[in-house]
Amino acid sequence: MNALTPLAPNLWVATRPLVLFTGDVGTRMTVVRLRDGGLWLHSPVELDAPTRAALDALGPVRAVVAPSLVHHFFVGDYGQAYPEAKLFAAPGLAKKRGDLQFDAVLSDDAPPEWAGEIDQHLFRGAPLINEVVFYHPSTRTLVLTDLAFNVVRPAVSRRARLFFALVGARGFTPHRVVKLITRDRVAARRSIDRILQWDFNRVTVTHGEVLERGGRAAFERAFRWLG
Repeated sequence: MNALTPLAPNLWVATRPLVLFTGDVGTRMTVVRLRDGGLWLHSPVELDAPTRAALDALGPVRAVVAPSLVHHFFVGDYGQAYPEAKLFAAPGLAKKRGDLQFDAVLSDDAPPEWAGEIDQHLFRGAPLINEVVFYHPSTRTLVLTDLAFNVVRPAVSRRARLFFALVGARGFTPHRVVKLITRDRVAARRSIDRILQWDFNRVTVTHGEVLERGGRAAFERAFRWLG
């Protein structure tokens, strides 16, 4: 397994195992190199030696993003390894992870560290995850966390296969749990319409496979259940 897989100029992903009570559901970090050469890390994976070496070869880590109330497991390790980097949290995560010192809370407005290079939007209507969605215009890439999975091949572990089947995670789609915790469908629909204003083609997800093309159409279809 490559430590980092290039997808486009200044865009990489790191795909890793992630063993939970549901089995190995896999996870993915998205890496963007900013204009100043610094690295922006979305939903960090475990920071092992190969991953650190690959990142250090690309540039200094500037921003470490915990994009939801669920994806935050390895953020502290990156903060310790890269003390010059800033840690960014989804709304509510600082309270949940009182052991971590975050530098800023994410919102609809990109902070100065990546303003003008990466756009973002706090998905409304699902406060149990409070996922912040990102868009990298120069590569036309939408960066998702758990709003949608793209499970197109069998999972490694039996428990994970059962989990994906139970929640209806097949192909590019939001699974049943995401639909269940979306409490305000009107607000969620507005967020979907806001995201669809972005001209994206590729979609990176934390679970499943990267959707390399046709992402905007797939995203629009996947959320038609919101009306």
